[in-house]
Amino acid sequence: MSEAAQATSDTTGNARPYSVSELAFALKRTLEDAYGFVRLRGELSKVTHHSNGHVYLTLKDERAAIDGVVWKSSVRGLSVRPEQGLEVVVTGKITAYPQGSRYQIVIETMEAAGVGALLAQLERLKAKLQAEGLFASERKRRLPEMPAVVGVITSPTGAVIRDILHRIRDRWPCHVVVWPVVVQGDAAAAQVCAAIRGFCALDPEGPIPKPDVLIVARGGGSVEDLWPFNDEQLARTVADCTIPLISAVGHETDTTLIDFVSDRRAPTPTAAAEMATPVLAELKALVEDFGARMHRCGSRVVEDRRNRVQHADRALKRVPDLVRLAEQRFDIVSGRLGAGLAKNAAAHERDLVRVSSRLSPLLLQRPQAVQKQRLEAVAVRLQPAAERKLERAAERLASLTKLYASVDPDRPLKRGFARVTRADGSIVHAGASLASGEAVAIKFGDEVTRQAVIDGAASDPLKADAKPKAKPKPVPPAQGDLF
Repeated sequence: MSEAAQATSDTTGNARPYSVSELAFALKRTLEDAYGFVRLRGELSKVTHHSNGHVYLTLKDERAAIDGVVWKSSVRGLSVRPEQGLEVVVTGKITAYPQGSRYQIVIETMEAAGVGALLAQLERLKAKLQAEGLFASERKRRLPEMPAVVGVITSPTGAVIRDILHRIRDRWPCHVVVWPVVVQGDAAAAQVCAAIRGFCALDPEGPIPKPDVLIVARGGGSVEDLWPFNDEQLARTVADCTIPLISAVGHETDTTLIDFVSDRRAPTPTAAAEMATPVLAELKALVEDFGARMHRCGSRVVEDRRNRVQHADRALKRVPDLVRLAEQRFDIVSGRLGAGLAKNAAAHERDLVRVSSRLSPLLLQRPQAVQKQRLEAVAVRLQPAAERKLERAAERLASLTKLYASVDPDRPLKRGFARVTRADGSIVHAGASLASGEAVAIKFGDEVTRQAVIDGAASDPLKADAKPKAKPKPVPPAQGDLF
């Protein structure tokens, strides 16, 4: 019998009582000894990825639930990422949390409960990456037309690498750099990520040339075999790759997550090699065809220019004929030059005589006289206008003075009114707003201000109408003035 059982059976004896901590840790050891290894199947809920790297979650089915925890050291070894609603099969040990008096399972391994669960997780991850814009067509880069170096990331022992090398060798003689990785299992995604980063980090002038295009290739397989290529970290690494990348994973009907983020997707590894490289024989034939077409075009241009020169030669007259015609025109023009100059000089002389007869000092004196008359007329009108303007200004000033006198706040005081202000200087508008005993200042029309203290409570006008006030008693003469 355990110590806890003896303590409960001997409640009236001299058994030593357990402390709460002793009982809690005794139960913890009992659970761990009895359930040191369990395998559970259930749906994940309340998944929390803590900042320290631990994952806290709850496993549940239709009728029960159990808390679970994945320590930081075990998170990287999980085959699936814990997510809300994912159905999984986990292994671990049952333990207790003494501070909360509850039991939980410490998870060591986790795998999806079936293909349906894997595909559901893949769809959620796909929707997440699509919302971030990693599938956008504008992010995809164009493949190089004639790559000098092709990088291949695949298994070095499979038939895939042999097919790719054979196809590239037949089509395009270029340098191929192979980065060997495993393409199946838990370590596949991490190795492919490392290979992509390694190719991107190569120095173009280094001993290993940097590829112009990358091919990530793998043969066909089941969903579970191709699952490493649905890894989120791998998809983000492909999206961040600075080298154009072709995804060639599986057969034509197989689709993985990196197919959506890569620059091009090939249905097979052999097709990826064809996408990455041109056909040398076709390029040679194309160059030869371009050369022949260029030669024919050049010949046609030369022939066209020769025909145009011949036509121009037939259209041109002989040089002596052109010179004689120009000499004849020169002789005719030079014969008329002297007479033309004399006629032009005579015409200008006549124009000068005609204009000089009209020139006299009156042409300048007449505008001056007109301007003088206009100035004298303006001077005569200036004084009366200024006097009228001053009179109107005086009238406006008088009206403004009257207006100021009408709005003068002290003017009513001269008619017998008084202004009452509080101690803070604010004007009293209603007697009901004054409290009994409050100090006020009263200003009269002779600019004299007297101080006063409010005595008695304010009367209600409505009550005054209902009941007439009692007639105040006459003030004895010895009382004196309130002010």
